[in-house]
Amino acid sequence: MTAAVLIDNVTKQYAMDGETVHALRGVSLEVPYGDYVAIMGPSGSGKSTLLNLLGCLDRPTSGRILLGEEDVTRANDDQLSEMRASRIGFIFQSFNLIPQLTVLENIEVPLHYQGRLSARDRRRSRELAEMVGLGDRLKHRPSQLSGGQQQRVAIARSLVNDPTFILADEPTGNLDSVTAEDILQVLGQLNQSGKTIIVVTHEPDVGKRTKRIVRLRDGMVCADERPV
Repeated sequence: MTAAVLIDNVTKQYAMDGETVHALRGVSLEVPYGDYVAIMGPSGSGKSTLLNLLGCLDRPTSGRILLGEEDVTRANDDQLSEMRASRIGFIFQSFNLIPQLTVLENIEVPLHYQGRLSARDRRRSRELAEMVGLGDRLKHRPSQLSGGQQQRVAIARSLVNDPTFILADEPTGNLDSVTAEDILQVLGQLNQSGKTIIVVTHEPDVGKRTKRIVRLRDGMVCADERPV
């Protein structure tokens, strides 16, 4: 079966103050469907650059990135936008909810980007709200929710388009330890149900909850481990 994500000898270079910065130096990584991967490393290791590439927010200087069978490196801007909307579920540290919208409306946002919102889509959005424990908060706005509840909305939103994989950027970074544990349990349950999850994090406790830890240093993979 095709991998959910395939990164093949990817490099990324930036021009900064007249010098070339090598953010990624030949990174290769395969993420099978159903895997749960933490990408870790110190500041400057290339985590953020790889996050942007995986999220179709930037393009590599060389190498290939495939989402399923789709080659990101050959896609134009419109195709990249379509991939972001349909193939990737995003979860952010800062939640990135729209303050004026209700819980249900925030979950439905990716559907609007695709120009669809059928009765079936609306029903699925309600089911996802129920799944993350917010079935009684559908009409609440973000300001009326706790941080943990807001992240639960973000998780439901990331699932509404049935993406190829979920990309979580420091998903517990703005949460206290008790709430963070709650969110990690939700992510673990999603993975157990078959969802492919890639978490970019600097927190060892988050990494320990995954099936696999990929460590970056100086733009290269320095370790790829599956904790016992």
